[in-house]
Amino acid sequence: MSVLVIVGAQWGDEGKGKVVDRFAAHADVVVRFMGGNNAGHTLVVGNEKTVVHLIPAGVLHPQTICVLGNGVVIDPKVLCEEVEGLQKRGYLTDPAQLRIDERAHLILPIHRMLDQARERSLGERSLGTTGRGIGPAYEDKAARRGLRVIDLFDEKYFREGVERIVAERGLVLEKLYGGTAPTADAICEEYAVYRDRLGPYVTDTSSLVADKIAAGRRVLFEGAQAAMLDIDHGTYPFVTSSNTVAGAVGTGAGVAPRHIGRVLGISKSYTTRVGAGPFPTELEGGVGAKLREVGGEFGATTGRPRRCGWFDAVVVRQAARLSGLSGLAITKLDVLSGIHPLKIAVAYDCEGVRYDRVPSGVRSLARARPIYEELDGWDEDLGAARRVEDLPAAARRYVSRIEELIGTPVTLISVGAEREETILLRDPFLL
Repeated sequence: MSVLVIVGAQWGDEGKGKVVDRFAAHADVVVRFMGGNNAGHTLVVGNEKTVVHLIPAGVLHPQTICVLGNGVVIDPKVLCEEVEGLQKRGYLTDPAQLRIDERAHLILPIHRMLDQARERSLGERSLGTTGRGIGPAYEDKAARRGLRVIDLFDEKYFREGVERIVAERGLVLEKLYGGTAPTADAICEEYAVYRDRLGPYVTDTSSLVADKIAAGRRVLFEGAQAAMLDIDHGTYPFVTSSNTVAGAVGTGAGVAPRHIGRVLGISKSYTTRVGAGPFPTELEGGVGAKLREVGGEFGATTGRPRRCGWFDAVVVRQAARLSGLSGLAITKLDVLSGIHPLKIAVAYDCEGVRYDRVPSGVRSLARARPIYEELDGWDEDLGAARRVEDLPAAARRYVSRIEELIGTPVTLISVGAEREETILLRDPFLL
């Protein structure tokens, strides 16, 4: 059995797309198990750049089946546009390459409108959501009034559900935020088009994935966002609306926990965060600006500039514990070239109390001051490195120190955006 879970170990944007793409070449199935189009994975192959928001990053490999599990919330407008864009470039030409779970919940236009209206009303206290309707869609799922992909194919039931959601959510949108809700007629007419376009891809993916695992196929589960954005274990309330840790595979893809054996965490060689919320190692100006410029730190989904800071071992160590990481991939090591000295946060000082874990209270975390350890930097360009031995001694020491602090072996080092700009230490499927 070869099952691998790949999850983010910071606040997202760690380069999961590149790593998933790298291993999808050897996978039979790649499964997305949570989140929605609030995530974006950037894939660079040769001179071609591909950004996917819903479809798993294995899409560039024609032999790989891409699955959207039941735990994903789907905006069918975005998904149809993404499919059409990829097909124009020669991908997804075989309908069997994309499978959508019939239990996945749908994002409706009113969800997007409500999400954006809330953020505007909060002003400086906004959470920094992408405004894509993810949170409101998950709210309706939990409130048991949501609509699922399978409901598109029962027109009477779908219309009744849309009318119910518009009646309840529209009242909030209009009375609390001064917006105007779309009509049920308009939504049903629009979504009938998506029903016809997406119909060939819809199935029970839980059964499909179970059959592949039973047959000994290589299955890769692709996470979105990261551990510190998990709705239960992240820096609440500055989190996403779903569970992002490896354990979410069980509920988000319908896979029994006993099948989850290997988990690869992805971490940048420094730290970034998009949106609001505490960020202990954040750097204002100077080094932070250099990291943003050299690392191209702008969101793949929103284009927003990312906040940048030193590597935070407290965060990644907690992510390793939460997801049971069996390996760690370090990305963007090349971005640190020319920075002297380098710093790693090994613990926090919270008003005189040392923390070796991330405080649960958001106010405590906001007051945390990093306890840093300094390491020598290097000046060499790392782009041509393909073996650990090709790295400067200082870069090797930096990676080794991260490995020691996290207590997890480093299995991959990325030294550039392209697929081949990678140092592979061991196959994560065989960890």
